[in-house]
Amino acid sequence: MRGNKFDKLFLRVTTVVTSIGLLYLLFRKPPIKDWVLAYLFNAVTNIFIDSFLASYKIVKYPVRFFPKVFKSHILFDLLIYPTFTILYNQFTEKDKPFAIFYKLLYFTIPMFFIEYWAVRKTNLIKWNKGWEWYHTFISITIKSLVTRGVVGFIGVIDKVQQKDKSA
Repeated sequence: MRGNKFDKLFLRVTTVVTSIGLLYLLFRKPPIKDWVLAYLFNAVTNIFIDSFLASYKIVKYPVRFFPKVFKSHILFDLLIYPTFTILYNQFTEKDKPFAIFYKLLYFTIPMFFIEYWAVRKTNLIKWNKGWEWYHTFISITIKSLVTRGVVGFIGVIDKVQQKDKSA
């Protein structure tokens, strides 16, 4: 049971640190609507995807917040990963596609290693039914690129609409 106490403490500390980081990132620099959009898109799709994986018992979260309400890991889905997504979108705001991709590796590789450590050393995550480390890495990479693409696409539409209004 000692490991369970460590897991819960780890979740609490992660929640506090990520919450502070999220507030800083959201209000750090404009355009705030892009960061809120990135956060909301990422959080909503995370809940959908993670609920699917948890309901089919592909991924399990034995220690999590609100275990009677959620099967998914809401801390990661609603706080940690969306915060990393905002940071990634801020760093790649004006970059070309190649730079967007290689900068993504600076975010996904550490995030992957943290998850891999959590699978091996804690009771926070359990992979089942053939889920392997590369599934996690590839899915986080693709999901981050899709989120970045949606935010970029909406930013382009917004600029076109702003030009039309001023013309």
